[in-house]
Amino acid sequence: MLYLIGLGLNEKGISLEGLEIVKKCKRIYLENYTVDFPYKIENLEKVIGKKFVKMDRKDVESERLIKESKKEDVCLLIYGCPLFATTHISIIMDCLKNKVKYCVLYSASVFDAIAESGLQLYKFGKISSMPKWQKNYEPDSFLEFVEQNNSIKAHSLILVDIGLECEGAFEQLEKASQKRGFDLNEVLVCCNLGTKHNKFYYGGIKNLKKKIKNIISPYCFIIPGEMHFLEKESIERFRV
Repeated sequence: MLYLIGLGLNEKGISLEGLEIVKKCKRIYLENYTVDFPYKIENLEKVIGKKFVKMDRKDVESERLIKESKKEDVCLLIYGCPLFATTHISIIMDCLKNKVKYCVLYSASVFDAIAESGLQLYKFGKISSMPKWQKNYEPDSFLEFVEQNNSIKAHSLILVDIGLECEGAFEQLEKASQKRGFDLNEVLVCCNLGTKHNKFYYGGIKNLKKKIKNIISPYCFIIPGEMHFLEKESIERFRV
């Protein structure tokens, strides 16, 4: 059987049920390519009381997990909620095709934690991801989703790809906005959500850049849409 187990947002975020499953599994893997962990991996091993094998995208998308799960209990540990990253749905589809039993154990995601900002979750539109630009390749489709959300006055969550430092992300956000003629006013930056080091910073890009040293991975951007007065009151707590 294959278990997809959410780790939540800090090293102690795994559920009691998830911890019980981990202890009975013969093979334990950690999905290691969708996020910069906000804690040392060694600390997670201490919490679950077992060693695990790190898996990159190639390993997760191979037939390895499916083959092993046919013979014994296997678990894949995933930061946050196990199905927040859409690529993980393919694992379930592979299980169904190969008649392998599976079980998903949920935990908190980034989308849960941004609620602390005071912005109402049901007012968010499409979620987009900002990739790290390469030479001669600067995709700005993430801002297209923001534009669509803005047209219906919805909030926009932009997830930032692993390895993209905050200074570079600000530059990409500004450059993409200028290229598309999007009026980028104020942005909310959320970092280390769900940990004791979580921080929110709200304001214009110029002022946010003054806080770059304090913004460490993992982090994400929120571009607010139309806000209720309670949302405005709440988000002002984080103005820089």
